[in-house]
Amino acid sequence: MIAKDLLKGTLRTIVLKLLADNGRMYGYEITGKVEKLSAGKIKLTFGALYPVLHKLEADGHIQTEVEYIGKRVRKYYSLTETGRSWTDQKVDEFFDFVNTLTYVLKPSPS
Repeated sequence: MIAKDLLKGTLRTIVLKLLADNGRMYGYEITGKVEKLSAGKIKLTFGALYPVLHKLEADGHIQTEVEYIGKRVRKYYSLTETGRSWTDQKVDEFFDFVNTLTYVLKPSPS
């Protein structure tokens, strides 16, 4: 299981990348996809996910679409045009960060 403090700084990037790769998704679908892709090492709670979704929406990076399924309402999230370009930037920043941490935590012998 991945520690919550490590996950906290990457959750926004994870959500953006999932939406970029899968189109529109709803909250429960996002949590399930993350758990599946991480082989169970990352289990998102709705308490962690929904504030990120709301912030991304407020910032104009994602948009919502409501769909009625019988008596239930399902809210789908998808990237805006701004969100698409921002996703690429955030993913690149993330990999740069991981590479930098690798050099810091496991330096090559000099």
